Amino acid sequence: MKNEKAILLISCQDRRGIVAEISHFISTYSGNIIHSDQHNDDTSNTFFMRIEWNLEGFTIPREKISQAFESIALKFKMDWELKFSSKKTKMAIFVSKYDHCLYELLLRNRAGELEADIVQIISNHEDARSIAEYFDIPYEVFKITKETKREQEAREIELLESQGAELIVLARYMQILSPEFGEHFRNRVINIHHSFLPAFIGAKPYHQAYARGVKIIGATCHYVTEDLDQGPIIEQDVSRISHRDTVEDLIIKGKNLEKLVLSRGVKLHLEHKVHVFGNKTVVFD
Repeated sequence: MKNEKAILLISCQDRRGIVAEISHFISTYSGNIIHSDQHNDDTSNTFFMRIEWNLEGFTIPREKISQAFESIALKFKMDWELKFSSKKTKMAIFVSKYDHCLYELLLRNRAGELEADIVQIISNHEDARSIAEYFDIPYEVFKITKETKREQEAREIELLESQGAELIVLARYMQILSPEFGEHFRNRVINIHHSFLPAFIGAKPYHQAYARGVKIIGATCHYVTEDLDQGPIIEQDVSRISHRDTVEDLIIKGKNLEKLVLSRGVKLHLEHKVHVFGNKTVVFD
């Protein structure tokens, strides 16, 4: 278990002794805490914590840590997850015709910046097949129409389950997922979309932004819920716009924002640093 780390994510009602109890548990069994972060939400009196420790020398076998921690979790009525750094998350990517976000994820993953095992690429078009073949990733096309949507999504879910996909990333997938799909993979589907000030809905949003003379454009990475683009936000960023920028400049800046914000959001999820709390997130450093 050299260099392997355990990561514990918890939330519960705040009360005295939580941090002391967890720290005592880790130190009692010779664990070395590497990172620890916590947050108290005053409005709901909820305590959040992410703590990471090195398993080298830890005297509880990896497969028995959850069992050993159970009594503490019950004492404080915790919602909790135990993760291990050595286990790569199995990830699937959905894409349509725009490939900038897809390339960003694939290149960062190949470079070791994203610790994921990309098991499948799914699309409603053939356009990105050559990219998938270059990176040696299975590619499947599901043509979506109003009449076939339910049937095709059922086939997609079946494929994702067979591949063991734990995270689905919508890398500019230009289809609206059904509420049933989102619920099946609750808090496991990440999307990216532009977020302008003001907001522009519908076709050619960058052209609309240019016509209004906006000074800021942005991108938002979030989890998918039944409310489409209203899910818990993971990451956001903005770029300044000048009167000298053309529509083409806005599109280029927008694409750069989209791929960077999406990759940052995915990285945070893969590193188990995001805790969904209602329609918000607690994102640990």
